[in-house]
Amino acid sequence: MDNIGIIVDDLEAVIAFFVELGLELEGRALVEGRWAARLVGLDDQRVDIAMMRTPDGHGRIELAKYHIPKAIGGVPEDAPVNTLGIRRIMFTVDDIDDAIARLLAHGAELVGEVVQYEDSYRLCYVRGPEGIVVALAEELG
Repeated sequence: MDNIGIIVDDLEAVIAFFVELGLELEGRALVEGRWAARLVGLDDQRVDIAMMRTPDGHGRIELAKYHIPKAIGGVPEDAPVNTLGIRRIMFTVDDIDDAIARLLAHGAELVGEVVQYEDSYRLCYVRGPEGIVVALAEELG
């Protein structure tokens, strides 16, 4: 897998959220023109792209803010985790409590509770800017 794409409205807030989670901003670009519109099946497009890279360098998230055409809303930002479609991305963290505290400072909210799965993991879901849900996993032992 090369990357996961997420369409956003507030690109700066979402970049800050993922930076706080430990991802690095790999680069930014403006993508426009007929070739790009044809690729995604639109008549025209103008999009700001930010590519975020995981600390291990093996995964990336492409954040896209559409200017032309405007992005279309669909799923409410507070949609429950059982809503159809891609609902979350999971990240391994060293200290789940620290990660939660840092993300809450960026306006995120805990979806449910921090739970422990057997003697293996502490887990939780966090809803960030624009309703983006990430799962956090801290390996135990």
